[in-house]
Amino acid sequence: MYTSHEDIGYDFEDGPKDKKTLKPHPNIDGGWAWMMVLSSFFVHILIMGSQMALGVLNVEWLEEFHQSRGLTAWVSSLSMGITLIVGLGSGMAYLPAVVMVGRYFQKRRALAQGLSTTGTGFGTFLMTVLLKYLCAEYGWRNAMLIQGAVSLNLCVCGALMRPLSPGKNPNDPGEKDLRVLPEHSTESVKSTGQQGRTEEKDGGLGNEETLCDLQAQECPDQAGHRKNMCALRILKTVSWLTMRVRKGFEDWYSGYFGTASLFTNRMFVAFIFWALFAYSSFVIPFIHLPEIVNLYNLSEQNDVFPLTSIIAIVHIFGKVILGVIADLPCISVWNVFLLANFTLVLSIFILPLMHTYAGLAVICALIGFSSGYFSLMPVVTEDLVGIEHLANAYGIIICANGISALLGPPFAGWIYDITQKYDFSFYICGLLYMIGILFLLIQPCIRIIEQSRRKYVDGAHV
Repeated sequence: MYTSHEDIGYDFEDGPKDKKTLKPHPNIDGGWAWMMVLSSFFVHILIMGSQMALGVLNVEWLEEFHQSRGLTAWVSSLSMGITLIVGLGSGMAYLPAVVMVGRYFQKRRALAQGLSTTGTGFGTFLMTVLLKYLCAEYGWRNAMLIQGAVSLNLCVCGALMRPLSPGKNPNDPGEKDLRVLPEHSTESVKSTGQQGRTEEKDGGLGNEETLCDLQAQECPDQAGHRKNMCALRILKTVSWLTMRVRKGFEDWYSGYFGTASLFTNRMFVAFIFWALFAYSSFVIPFIHLPEIVNLYNLSEQNDVFPLTSIIAIVHIFGKVILGVIADLPCISVWNVFLLANFTLVLSIFILPLMHTYAGLAVICALIGFSSGYFSLMPVVTEDLVGIEHLANAYGIIICANGISALLGPPFAGWIYDITQKYDFSFYICGLLYMIGILFLLIQPCIRIIEQSRRKYVDGAHV
């Protein structure tokens, strides 16, 4: 299931005597790769930044409709959840933006992902300020219309994305030009039989006469056969495309449900279990903090510098710094990833204990920095399943995050409706998050125990 990072990103080049040598792709770790980072950066601004700023609109919806907090939170959570689990709307741009950066980088993959995903922090800060201004000036309905118009810039981001140029292998049938004629084509028949004699006789035919002219000079039997050549070419093309589609479906089926299924990787399954609880602990503060500061009578201080903006700004530095640290040769990406998760869980447990703006600001800064581990998720996923399964595997992880984002904010709202406090929602989400982390830690221990047991059994048989 594991693949070497050096096995990807190379093109075949034809050398002397038809020998194939490998050369690095010019766009790996440079060139157009940085345009991919820029495009992904703006995708994160327009998608994730806008969604993380929905707490501003959540306050407006509570005042407008006078519904329970649990019911009102569904509006924000559905926006985030549908993006990550269904693949509609923003989801059609978000996942490719993440996966494409991973395909264009090898040595600087963690740094590139960190730089591109800092758009979430920039977007949250910018969209929070923009939405507050628009809601104050034009109302929340017109603010959403303007925000939708701004989101049309996703089309520009998509235009910048393009796949790596495939290698050209002359021995690969899939790389051959579809215009090559079948074995029994007109050109092959020319070399023998009646057509050869016709060419010797009329010499000047060849390239100047069309296929229809040649057919008119041949015997009736061969002329009838020649009329079907275009149809045969089309059938050959359709047959080839059908085989490619069938092979792609078989690969997809085996990848999800067959012997090569991603779900046979128990560490990956543990990673999915972790993702089901992790994202809600990050999303809940963004949705409910604007109302929490109102309950604590901290609105004036929060209007000067919103707590969600603190999370967003420090989140930017967290992604870059954690990405740089994870790229160091002496540092394990998994250790950085787990340490950041423990810091985030601790921050979630402490947040309800803070009732001053200064205390909440410090905890929000810790949440922002530790949540920078999101830039490491594609790298960690690739380490688990390999680059060839990265798109499918990361899509599954994003789906699990989407379920977490879908259920987290309404759950926190329901807890408030019952207890008239948000404290218990943070405690429960933090506890579930901790269980997910422990589940990740247990899997390597189980694997070590099984390997030791297998060695012992093999030794006993010997």
